[in-house]
Amino acid sequence: MQNTHSTAFASAPPKAAPWALSGSKRLFDIACAILCVTAAAPLMFVLALVIKVSSRGPFLFRQNRMGRNDEEFQVLKFRTMYSTTADSSGALITRSGDSRVTRVGGWLRKWKLDELPQFVNVLKGDMSIVGHRPDMRKYMQTLTGQGRNILCHRPGITSPASLKFRNEEQELAKVPAEEMEQFYISTLLPQKIGMDLEYAERATFLTDCRILLQTALSVLWRHRG
Repeated sequence: MQNTHSTAFASAPPKAAPWALSGSKRLFDIACAILCVTAAAPLMFVLALVIKVSSRGPFLFRQNRMGRNDEEFQVLKFRTMYSTTADSSGALITRSGDSRVTRVGGWLRKWKLDELPQFVNVLKGDMSIVGHRPDMRKYMQTLTGQGRNILCHRPGITSPASLKFRNEEQELAKVPAEEMEQFYISTLLPQKIGMDLEYAERATFLTDCRILLQTALSVLWRHRG
């Protein structure tokens, strides 16, 4: 989807390792996405049926997010909220204990299964396997300085910041509801973007493989514990 609200986010060419913006990384993304979609197709079909049966509304959640070079695209997720609230007109940040999340949705979020449709975004070229998490224009336009250079990169399914802040919803639950959005903008988002820019500066094929392995282990280890 082409951006209709052009804004000059990147003030200077970003510092980035050759891998971060390379065609080789794109080929790696495509290969991983094809493998994951093929392997997860039966599970995704079952999850789509469960979501449809358990609550009214579509099984997919779509929302405009900021992509590479200031272009918006529709991110795909399995719907985890009741259909009357799971759209872009409602509150834009969720935290642990959010009453809008369905019972099935809570389980999907726990195991990160709601993210599976994003492999389709990777195949379309909207996203990468490893990169900063795609966010809404409302939040990305608050970035200043070098942080704006993150828009020179494709957003991703996982990243170093995603691993460190995997309990973000629990952290947000500690903040008063009326302060939650400002806390996200002033504290969490800059920290995450900073970490992911550091990743881009030293990214290699091996770092991407390591981040993928850490992501898988973090989900399994968290719930085993």
